[in-house]
Amino acid sequence: MPHLLVALSSHGYGHWAQTAPVLNALRARLPDLRLTLCTTLAPNVLAQRLDGDFELIAIDTDVGMIMHDALSVDVEATARAYRRFHADWSPAVDAEARRLATLQPDLVLANVPYCTLAGAARVGIPTVTLCSLNWADIYQHYCGERPAAASLLNQMREAYATTTTFLQPTPSMPMDWLPQGRVIAPIARIGHAQRAALRTRCQARDDQTLILVSLGGISTYFDPDRWPRHDQLRWIVPAAWGATRVDMITFESLGMHYMDVLCSSDVLLTKPGYGNFTEAACNRTPVLYWPRDDWPETPYLESWLQQHGRCLPITLNRRSAHANTLHSEVITGEASTNEVIAGKASVDEAIAAKLRQLLSQTPPPAPAPRGAQQAAAHLYQLLTTRKD
Repeated sequence: MPHLLVALSSHGYGHWAQTAPVLNALRARLPDLRLTLCTTLAPNVLAQRLDGDFELIAIDTDVGMIMHDALSVDVEATARAYRRFHADWSPAVDAEARRLATLQPDLVLANVPYCTLAGAARVGIPTVTLCSLNWADIYQHYCGERPAAASLLNQMREAYATTTTFLQPTPSMPMDWLPQGRVIAPIARIGHAQRAALRTRCQARDDQTLILVSLGGISTYFDPDRWPRHDQLRWIVPAAWGATRVDMITFESLGMHYMDVLCSSDVLLTKPGYGNFTEAACNRTPVLYWPRDDWPETPYLESWLQQHGRCLPITLNRRSAHANTLHSEVITGEASTNEVIAGKASVDEAIAAKLRQLLSQTPPPAPAPRGAQQAAAHLYQLLTTRKD
């Protein structure tokens, strides 16, 4: 029984959205695959996307990014967290090496913790890395000018350099400094369209637009009472919002798989992120998104989605009350924030106009998400060769 250990970043759901389709494709080739996941993502979140059983070790082996909310990075907290993590770098790598030596996987797949890669190298276990980004480039973007950054970056890059192959699903950030990088096709799941069933559960009229709000797994609260209202719009929102409005229904109450809701909705409202962007394009769901100008992956995600999907950016005027909570937000659509505040434009009409503009775009051909099969073929070759 081949044994694959997956070290998974717990920074939102995007890393899992990339990894799970690869594991499902690999399991189709290796039905007896033993799978161990190392992550602090909730077991139910993992099980929703993964076919078959898995062992779970609830541990984080990287920092990721510390977030105020789904749209903004807490740079100071992130810099402190990386300093603490790398202050004990050698003991952390030793601990990973001991854990891997005990578990004895045939292969490690990382998305995208670099400490696990360094630990695997110490005990001679081969590794494959899969991600559209790496934490060294993300850290350099936000913290690269800080006094300790050069030393930390060297440790990160040396760890990433130990991997056998770094699979970069389209669209990815450029990683030219990684000689073992290999670009593969997009990774995305395809849902089962159940438009009639979804509209019935949402009690939506034929002339109403169903909008799924999904921000990628990082806890963010929006005040439903300050959300746009329009007779032709119905919103599918997280239960955590506590919404009681008649034009809102919670995703959790639908009793449907996320991918089926995504491909059955008229529009996805989200932020730039690999999973939501590729899954929307491959399922031909139009996207409204809040730009994240400070996130270094954003230009590559936006450029790809503009080519392969229907999408438009919108403006969010917000004041953060405290971490993971957003209050007093206004979606302005075509109108500027000042015009809305001055009463010269209606927020509700502005978002409706933006949606009409989005839905009038000509749908391009859906891209083929062949990346999962390509990655699975590479893992299969390594696992079967090693077992032989």
